[in-house]
Amino acid sequence: MQSWGSILMLFGVAVGFGLVTIVASQLLGPRVRTAEKLAPYECGVPPVGDARERHSVHFYLVAMVFLLFDIEVAFLFPWAMALRDLGWPAFVQVVLFTVVLAAGYAYIWRKGLLEWGPLVRRSVPARPVGWSDGSRTAA
Repeated sequence: MQSWGSILMLFGVAVGFGLVTIVASQLLGPRVRTAEKLAPYECGVPPVGDARERHSVHFYLVAMVFLLFDIEVAFLFPWAMALRDLGWPAFVQVVLFTVVLAAGYAYIWRKGLLEWGPLVRRSVPARPVGWSDGSRTAA
């Protein structure tokens, strides 16, 4: 029962600290309200436009790929800590895991998912006059 008491005491201190800081800021803080102070603050950049603006699908794809690679890399840390205990079979498994991870990275790189610059379209050269399907015809 003593463990519950310490948890309740911690909860009480946390709630009390929150209430004391809110009340102190209301009593001691400045009361001058200007349009600039009431404006939303977003990383030092003034907000422009609507918050419900649509993003490119590319943004979401990069976010998902980042999460996938981040989670996969997180699996390497426990392996690194237990490498001596696990031996060679685990080493081979992690090498295969890393090869699959590198293949996935190469695939998304090849597909252009990591390109953020302007889209460069490859133009197909026009056929010379008089050529059709690889056989020469009279013009």
